[in-house]
Order: sequence, then structure tokens, then C-alpha cells
Amino acid sequence: MSAETRHRKHPQLARDQGGSAPGPSRRRILSAGLAGSALLVAGATGCATGGAGGTSAKQLTGSPGAALAGKVTIWSWDVAAKAMQRLGKVFEQAHPGTTIEVVDIGYDNAYDKITVGLGAGSGLPDILTVEGHKLPTYIGNFPNALVDLTSRALNLKSQFAEASWRTVTDARGRVHALPWDSGPCALFYRRDLFRQAGIDPAGLNTWDDYVTAGTTLKAATGKKLLILDAKQDSLFAMLLQQQGQRWFTDGKVAVATPAAERALTLLKQLVDRDLVDFENGWDGLVSGTHDGKAATTPTAAWWDGTLTAEMADLSGKFGVVPLPAFTPGGVRTSNTGGSTLCVTAQSRNPETAWAFLSFLLADKANQASMMQHEGLFPAYLPALDDPYFQQPAPYYGGQPTMQMFAGLTRGIPTVELTADDSKAGDIVTTAVNQVLHNGADPGTVLRSAARQIATATGRQTVA
Repeated sequence: MSAETRHRKHPQLARDQGGSAPGPSRRRILSAGLAGSALLVAGATGCATGGAGGTSAKQLTGSPGAALAGKVTIWSWDVAAKAMQRLGKVFEQAHPGTTIEVVDIGYDNAYDKITVGLGAGSGLPDILTVEGHKLPTYIGNFPNALVDLTSRALNLKSQFAEASWRTVTDARGRVHALPWDSGPCALFYRRDLFRQAGIDPAGLNTWDDYVTAGTTLKAATGKKLLILDAKQDSLFAMLLQQQGQRWFTDGKVAVATPAAERALTLLKQLVDRDLVDFENGWDGLVSGTHDGKAATTPTAAWWDGTLTAEMADLSGKFGVVPLPAFTPGGVRTSNTGGSTLCVTAQSRNPETAWAFLSFLLADKANQASMMQHEGLFPAYLPALDDPYFQQPAPYYGGQPTMQMFAGLTRGIPTVELTADDSKAGDIVTTAVNQVLHNGADPGTVLRSAARQIATATGRQTVA
């Protein structure tokens, strides 16, 4: 997510991106793809109108040009909280009479607190930080608990990455939040190991090329190609989104599709060829990467923060190329991670809350500033034109890595997210593990998973 110099100035970024600080971190759970707190949210399905009551969501009714005043309270954590504390002071200076209070509630219990507040209809602040993959579950389970921002936000749609915008809107196109940061994906690789094996990273145009290169690399260096979590794989979801799909398509269960089978077959092929090093959790990924157990990591831009903060001694040994495509000339990126800001229906000052949201997230200078200081990669497209993204990165041998990620952001495929994603994700994780660890047939387990998801959610499956 950030450059080497920023991490030296802001060592707290390591916590946000799964560094060695104790306890779970926001980035650690983002990279896993399925957080335990999501299960709590899924369990609230019966509270369809919790937190707001009535038959329609609260809307902004004030005049857009009216003078702003009053206090706005925000819940967030880690560097996201620090970014808002820093820019909140700027907002207060521009709007005398306003107060921005940012409460760092920590990640560990954040979603427990949010879910309880939504269900009770009380106790929440004006603004909530919610990760993009969790927001659709909240929208589905608590449809009136967030302010409907459509009247003010819809004209901003073209200025945000399409995939990120999809996470903040419901099936009717109503806008419930603004996107903040995103997680464009690429392939981080070890330059020294690729040189030793005689592999040109520019030739990794397809996943078939990637598998072939892994066999060559293992023979030449003895190293594996990549590290996967031994218990909870997150790569499958990334490979699905690369093909423009998640767990559901048009409201129907879509985990037994050709795209899903291609993705899981690729993972099985990597395991069958002994190109995967299985490690336990985030700490295993970090230590395994540092120790050189694998030569590549297909993941999001925020992995930069972990490399530069936790593996400074490996400076110059990494490079980055776009993800291999499934077919020649196909999509070469995906998304992992990202967050949003939403205004709660419990807010006593929704107009000032919205003004702060738009000041923070729909402003080129502020978004670029949060990238430079806090390592939050913008979903706001105008910010990607900031000169900062063109700078060479010393850690990567002078390669302008953020320029590449900026280009990839515009091409991230959109996917359908629903209130049932958590239920589906648990079932998919079990299916993927059967293939990776027991050698099961990808098509067979995916069809079984689709049937289980259909039963659990009451949805039909894609024909």
C-alpha cells in the first residue's frame, strides 16, 4: 500500500497490513478473505429493519450549500483512524463550528460493536468504517440502518473504480456509502530467484505460463512458487473476481461455473506439481516470504507495506508484474481488500457527516495525501493521476510499482456481492480445502458446494 519512505515515517502501517504487532489486524483479515466477525453479521439476517425502523432508509434533506456546524463522531481503526484524525483538523479549519471526533475502536471487536448497534438501533456514531466485502451484508440485513446517500453521491459514480462502487450500492442502485481504499492485485516476485532460474517475469502472460515457470524455478532453485494458507485459502476468491465473478450471479449461486472450476483446477495443478508451500495464517505467509520459501505472491497493492516494513533487508530483491491472465490477452488484475465510509441513520448531524465524507473521499488532494501518509490506496480515480504514483520505488530496484497498480485499478472486474456472502464463503472454503489437501475433483466439490449454498440461502443455482 505504501512506499518504503512512508513506512519508515509511519511504522504503525505494519499493524494495519499484518505486521508483527500482536493481535489480528485489518489487513490480515482482508487478506484471508473471510473474517470470523462476518459470521456474526450473517447471523443477524432476521433483523431486516434493525437500527432504523420504518419502511425506507433515511435520506439527506438539507441544502447542499448550507453552512456546516456541529460535531461528527466516527468509528475506525489503525491508519484509517489516523488519516481521519489528521484531515479532520483541516476540515474543522475550513468549516469553523464543526468538530470531527475519530474514535479508534480497534479491529478486534469492531464488527461486534457495529452489529450490536445496528440491531439495537442505538449506540452508533455518525460515521462508520466498513470493509467493502462486509458492507453488502449489512445493507441486506439492516436495509434502513444507513443513510441513503444517493441524491448526493450518485453524480460521483464515474469518479470511483467501478468494482469499488459496486460494493456501496444495492440491487436498486441506491448508494449507502462512499468507497475509500481498494486492493488492486498483481504478482510480486523475487528478482534474484527468477534470474537464477533464467525466467523472464515479463513472459508470465497466462496462468499456464506461471505453472510452467514454477516447474522450471523449482528445478533450478528448489523453491516453491507460492505460499497458501493451510486452513483458509484466499486465492480462490481473487482468481474468481479476475474472471468477473464471486459467489453469486444475478442472485443465483454461481460456484459451480466454468470460471470457478478453472480457478480451482489451477490451484489443484499447482499443488499436484508440488509448487505450493502451505503455511499457517498471515504470520506464516510473512515469515515464509522473508525466508524465501516461495518466489511469488499474487496479492494486492497493500502487500507493499508488509514487504517494506517487515522485510527491509530484502530491498532490491522484489519486482511486480500484472497477474497472469486465464486466456491470452485476458484480464490481468483482481481485487483483495478495500473499505468504505457510511453515515448511520442514528446520526444527529448527517449533513455535516456527508460533507466530511465527500471532503475526505471525493477530493484528489486528500486521497493522494492518505496514500502518501497512511498507505491507503485510493478507489477515487482522479487521485491516481497524482505525481506520487509515478515515482520510482527504491525497494523494487527503481520500478514505479504504484504507477502499475494505478493502471490496474481501472480494470478491476466488478462482482456481485450479497447479504449471503458469508454463508457461501464458509462453504466454499471447505470445498477448496478438500481439493487442496485431499486431492478431490474440483468440479465435483464445487457442484456439492453450490447445492449446500442453495439450501442454506434459499437461492437457485446458475443453470
